[in-house]
Amino acid sequence: MLDIREPAPGAGVAGVDRRLTDALLATTQTLMVALLIAAARPGFGPETAWAFLFAVGFGGLLLAGRRAPRLVLALTVLGIFAYYILDLPGIGIALPAVAVLYRAAEVGVLGWAVVAGSALVAVGAVAQVAQGFQPTTYLIGHDLLTNLALVAASIALGVSVRARRETRSSQERLRAMTTAEQAREAERRLQAERVRIAQDLHDSVGHAMSVIALHGNVAAEAVGRDDDAARRAIEQIGAATSAQLRELRATVKLLRSPAADVERGAVCLSGLDRLADAAREAGLPVGIDVAVDDDCLDGAIEAAAYRIVQESLTNVIRHSGARHAAVTAGIRDDRLELVITDDGPGGSAAGPSSPGGGQGLLGMRERAAVLGGQLQAGRGKAGGFVVHAVLPTRLAS
Repeated sequence: MLDIREPAPGAGVAGVDRRLTDALLATTQTLMVALLIAAARPGFGPETAWAFLFAVGFGGLLLAGRRAPRLVLALTVLGIFAYYILDLPGIGIALPAVAVLYRAAEVGVLGWAVVAGSALVAVGAVAQVAQGFQPTTYLIGHDLLTNLALVAASIALGVSVRARRETRSSQERLRAMTTAEQAREAERRLQAERVRIAQDLHDSVGHAMSVIALHGNVAAEAVGRDDDAARRAIEQIGAATSAQLRELRATVKLLRSPAADVERGAVCLSGLDRLADAAREAGLPVGIDVAVDDDCLDGAIEAAAYRIVQESLTNVIRHSGARHAAVTAGIRDDRLELVITDDGPGGSAAGPSSPGGGQGLLGMRERAAVLGGQLQAGRGKAGGFVVHAVLPTRLAS
């Protein structure tokens, strides 16, 4: 059985495939009509020669069926009428036109194909009834239905092939749009990750710089009067600098290998003790009370909790003038509850609107909101400043 379906549009050899398909369809049409002529008139004479010439003409018209389908339809219908006017061997009224009707429907001139097929069937039926070759009941029950079936099948096949081709084309466009949207989404995720890393760097560097500045002041005041205190302050500056350099190297490694799960130093709740130690060395006693089991928090949640504590303690050191701070963390109803308090008279409400505040509270609120949590900050009932964050223990799937 001849496969007359079109190749998918956009193929590298689509033009060659279309020409080959048209040539095969034209050849098949010519051979089919020629076989009918040979069966109807076994001998060879002038009439048979003219009939075979018409067969070649019907097939040849198909070569232009894609470029000028309406003209080819009209010429084929007129050619069939002329064929029978010349009283050439019978080949049926619809069969010589099935390939042309298919091509017309397949290239999108469905209305013309329906009109041409209907005209062939109607004219053929009227002519046979008028000539009285067969009883009317036989013509209606046999020839008319056969011709209608041929016309309908050829048009339906053309419509089906066109519909499948358009469906494939739509699917390809949809895949292209989906791929483009996935690329845009990946770019958005990458940009969000860059913002997150920038915020991490801000928090980390800001905290380290605050600690270094305070220890630098302590060392400057202690030189010549308390060399041990100056030495300890300088050691703390060295420790803070080394820790910050490790953090920066880890960040650079993460940026170079975005798909890798890179360890980000002590950016987790187990690193809070080191934050507290650094704050104590800066002159701010910090109490740590963490009641969180290992592996009960996603890494992103734990890193966010660490950064919130880090930013809060940095604000206390910079702005509050507090004598003491406390950090508590625990699981309440499958949520991580984080509280940072101080007893400073001025509060630690550093934010974008306060000089030198940087990201401040706004950055902490954004970090909590992105993860599906919330953060509140303000004056405590007993004085001082309170940062209260509630985060999910797991990221939403």
